[in-house]
Amino acid sequence: MKKIFLVILVNILFTSAFAQKISKVNMSQNGETESFYFLLDDNVTVSISRDGNILAYGVETYSDRNQNLSRFENYAGRVENYAATDNDAFRGKVKYIGRTTITYYGTYDNEAYRGKVKTIGSTNFEYYSNYDDESLRGKLKNAGPLTITWYTSFDNEAYRAKLKSVGATNITYYASFDDKAIKGKLKSIDRANFVYYTSNEKTEYRGLLKSGNQLQTINGVKFYVR
Repeated sequence: MKKIFLVILVNILFTSAFAQKISKVNMSQNGETESFYFLLDDNVTVSISRDGNILAYGVETYSDRNQNLSRFENYAGRVENYAATDNDAFRGKVKYIGRTTITYYGTYDNEAYRGKVKTIGSTNFEYYSNYDDESLRGKLKNAGPLTITWYTSFDNEAYRAKLKSVGATNITYYASFDDKAIKGKLKSIDRANFVYYTSNEKTEYRGLLKSGNQLQTINGVKFYVR
């Protein structure tokens, strides 16, 4: 009996340890959030858009020449989709990747949520609703324990609707009153700063990144800036 209890306990701990969470955020230098990455078991990664749609999944492999660059290789394990008889909002969408179940909000849910990812394994997803600021509606709000915030329509026009924070990690941008070559560009991720060539410098350099590492790991999440 003790052995059975120990096996169950180990399985519970293993599942908890492998709870799906944000592993990477892909952003452009102009501050557009391109995707959130979630790591599953079997070394599978799922890429999700800021409005909760699955963009791609597979085994992430890195370039030999540039470790900042990666791509998805096909996953050879179990992959199943929802049937044609399932709810209109998620029929045909991926249901299982390996041992991980993916669910979606249905046609019976809030209009701002319909068709978006609801759970990946044990991780629940929430979105800003139609009652929130117009610039937020339908965007990812919570991914498991992490709260995700965005700048609203009341903020400076150069960074309205852009990603503001992922958990405890804050993100800032150059404002509309900054140099015209850099306004709206990514300024900082937590303590990591990004500096660009301004309009006072050589024409061919204006707006290009001058300093700042494209890949940052902050509070357990990778931020890749391209």
